[in-house]
Amino acid sequence: MVFLATIRTSNSLISSTLPPRLVAVFVGATSGIGETTLKKFAKYVVQPRLYFVGRSQDAADRILAECKVLNPEGKFTFMKADVSLIRVVDEICEKIREKDKVVNLLFMSQGVLSMDRSETSEHVHLLAALNYYSRIRFITNLLPLLQASTSLRRVVTVGGGSKEGPLDETDFPALRVPLPELRGHLTTLITLGLEAVAEDAPGVSFVHDYPGTVETGLYRDVGGLPASRIDVFVPIKECGERHLYLATSSSFRPLRNEGVAVPLTDGVEVALGINGEIGSGLYSVGWDCESASTDVMKLLAELREGGMVDKVRRHTEIEFERISRMDGGI
Repeated sequence: MVFLATIRTSNSLISSTLPPRLVAVFVGATSGIGETTLKKFAKYVVQPRLYFVGRSQDAADRILAECKVLNPEGKFTFMKADVSLIRVVDEICEKIREKDKVVNLLFMSQGVLSMDRSETSEHVHLLAALNYYSRIRFITNLLPLLQASTSLRRVVTVGGGSKEGPLDETDFPALRVPLPELRGHLTTLITLGLEAVAEDAPGVSFVHDYPGTVETGLYRDVGGLPASRIDVFVPIKECGERHLYLATSSSFRPLRNEGVAVPLTDGVEVALGINGEIGSGLYSVGWDCESASTDVMKLLAELREGGMVDKVRRHTEIEFERISRMDGGI
């Protein structure tokens, strides 16, 4: 486990070791994990330029006011959107590209706990749309801006990192995957989708993490979880500190380590990537900021050797092509 005191020490170095005016995009940031991490980033970074995307204007107005108090020199822009739709993701990314030529951090925590297998108007499983397809679309759209950075270059996606399980290649969108296997399936889909992107972006680091059970609005909306299903409960403030650490520490460096991140502090080492190699640039980590188990890495290695990364890549491309045709070529 990376202890909270160690994480706070690392985060305290952000203002003195990272350059000012870092540009960050937070998706799903009007509540919960996204909101608390956004505020931590606003507090520690010098003159940040933050875009945050969500559905609630009322929540955004409150967050904007709070961020201005935390950092009067920061620039904060809210973008109201339903990011379960790929065409909307494209529109948001285009607006960001019009305003900035560089992005340092893409942080995504959008999601829904609905298990009814409902579909979006683009005929994508809603749960998979938010947890996988929209996130990969944000990454591929904004990857040139991340690669253009001369300092921090990182993607953090909050989900089930370190909880990867069997992947049913006949049902990537998880419309028929049994509920007990759903988390493992979607977690693996996300991790392998990130691997497909990371192969062409060695100068960017990618972190897929599991936050533990955090008392967010999403958690409360479903009435909480039975105690037997909670492996660890993480306070929301600690969750924000841990995710800021994932977003900034050199422990999660890119494969081509040319950017700038917060230096390693005493007792902290470069993390193991999903291929079992130190500093590979793609990391699956648990709530404690430690890399996935050897069993998980073995599973991912078997899937990789079986060509599953390419299968996931091709499936995703086909889905995006279908949606593009449906939306008139957006």
